[in-house]
Amino acid sequence: MAMYTITDLKPGRAITIDGEPFLVVASQFGRKSQSKANMQCKLKNLKTGQVMSKNFQGAEKIEPADVGFRHVQYLYSDQTSCTFMDLETYDQFALQKDDIGDAAGYLVDGLEVDALLYDEKPIGIKLPPAVTLEVKETIPGVKGDTATGGGKPAKLETGLTVTVPLFINEGDKIIVNTETGEYKERA
Repeated sequence: MAMYTITDLKPGRAITIDGEPFLVVASQFGRKSQSKANMQCKLKNLKTGQVMSKNFQGAEKIEPADVGFRHVQYLYSDQTSCTFMDLETYDQFALQKDDIGDAAGYLVDGLEVDALLYDEKPIGIKLPPAVTLEVKETIPGVKGDTATGGGKPAKLETGLTVTVPLFINEGDKIIVNTETGEYKERA
């Protein structure tokens, strides 16, 4: 099995540390002057649910955890959880918003994602690289205000706020990169 490097440690990845499976919840790349690169990660133990922080150094090799994926569809959410349906068996299951992390801001009704499975139980989701979302709130663009090439904040249908170009209006559908959280293009 191929080993991961620190640049592979993105949210949603499953890794093994000392024989225990962990899910990367959040990661932040860093480099101090004249020193090796490092990746500060927030990890969740897939057996116990305990959350911890760990700092990985430059050329360190990390073993992937033995997890699987299943294609599922997002149905709805409440205050604490999101409900999905397995597209093969039509079984429904819920994941806590804490387990999903920032991915909850990209979920719209009917969106198809991959559920991450450990011991055949869903433990997280993997988003597609980009999703289409509708702009619910933004300030109107002023004609002639494009010389600076700036942007403005826009609140999307999921509650997520992204910076969009000045020509985007309320009701427009835009494509958002799920890895960076940035505006990609108009849909």
